[in-house]
Amino acid sequence: MQKSALGRTGLEVSRLGFGAMEIRGPRIWGGRPVAEAEAERILNAVLDSGINFIDTAYDYGLSEAYIGRYISHRRSEYILATKCGCTVVNAGDHDETPHVWTRENLLRNIDESLARMKTDYVDLLQLHNPSLEQTEEGGLIEVLKEIQAAGKARWIGISSTIPHIAAYIESGAFDSFQIPYSALERDHENLIAQAAAAGAGTIIRGGVGRGEPGHGLGNQDRWAIWEDAKLDELLDEGESRTGFLLRFTLSHPGMNTTIVGTKNPEHLAENIRIAQKGPLADHVYEEAKKRLLEAGQGPKA
Repeated sequence: MQKSALGRTGLEVSRLGFGAMEIRGPRIWGGRPVAEAEAERILNAVLDSGINFIDTAYDYGLSEAYIGRYISHRRSEYILATKCGCTVVNAGDHDETPHVWTRENLLRNIDESLARMKTDYVDLLQLHNPSLEQTEEGGLIEVLKEIQAAGKARWIGISSTIPHIAAYIESGAFDSFQIPYSALERDHENLIAQAAAAGAGTIIRGGVGRGEPGHGLGNQDRWAIWEDAKLDELLDEGESRTGFLLRFTLSHPGMNTTIVGTKNPEHLAENIRIAQKGPLADHVYEEAKKRLLEAGQGPKA
């Protein structure tokens, strides 16, 4: 598994990471049921494969508890990232996940996350997509530094998007940025490069064309972009569309790791096989970007 330094953190992360949102269970954002045995199998398969970067969040349902239950005994084998600012509220047949941007909530988040994951620290603690105003009003950067000084987080980062992310990059306060990007969602393409140029690590989500629940383009819109750009013409023989999307993401020179989630070991093995092929050839990557731009899909900032 190819690795990359996560910006100035120096953490050597696998370029294909694991997004643990897929093992959140059915109460959060309409997730699929996940049996204990399924969680144990997929988490250990991730580590056995050589993937060493795992990303989760306080509000990812069962995810943190499963990490603690099934791979905490292998803690030295993975770099662990989680997110804070979240709450989980029982709403009957599902849970709501409103964010509360206060010092008290962030401190509670990290302590509960560490307890769930049966570890003394996370390698990376990320704010979970606050606005600039929320970050400033809550003194959130100072709270992250307080948590870091206590030894509960080695590095601090943020999951963010347009319109806030450019200012966060310019602030120099964060060691990493989690950013949505794929061939079918190129809004942040230039911002990934800016974050990398500033020395921060870059973690790409949605790298196979799927964003967080409630965000990004619907399936019909996504594949309409693909069709308009005639990207099928650029596929290698036998290559799937999903495979091409993953390799497109891996081709961005500013990305360090892209998190892809699954609870299916066969899908994991396929993702690994694709990632091991590496980035697209330079001329294919440039041609794909050109066609996508002509189809109306390009950087927004």
